[in-house]
Amino acid sequence: MTDHSSRNTVIIVEDDEMVRRSLQLLLSWQGYEVRAYPNVARVLGSQDIDASDTLVADYRLPDGNGIGVLTALRRRGWTGRAFLITGYPSAKLETAALHSGYDAVIEKPLRQHELLGLLAR
Repeated sequence: MTDHSSRNTVIIVEDDEMVRRSLQLLLSWQGYEVRAYPNVARVLGSQDIDASDTLVADYRLPDGNGIGVLTALRRRGWTGRAFLITGYPSAKLETAALHSGYDAVIEKPLRQHELLGLLAR
């Protein structure tokens, strides 16, 4: 059994395997417990999310989008922090993401220090 009080648990939802793996390694090296998923169906079908502290989700996913992921999780009662990542930033997307409950939108390519700074707050 994992002690969540000593480690923050981060859920990553990213369809690009290389991006997903690099995020997983980066966050693991920083002491986070990480669970990574390639699509909406896999993350919403998992019970891991319920015990997680933070969501990092890509906007464009093969079976939906990051806003839909967070909306579904909030309906389930999940109350963690959330960060949306996108390679297609726009003012409209940022407004929609913040309105849906995301704490911030991070533009790809990701800058490690930006993501780590947000997670550390």
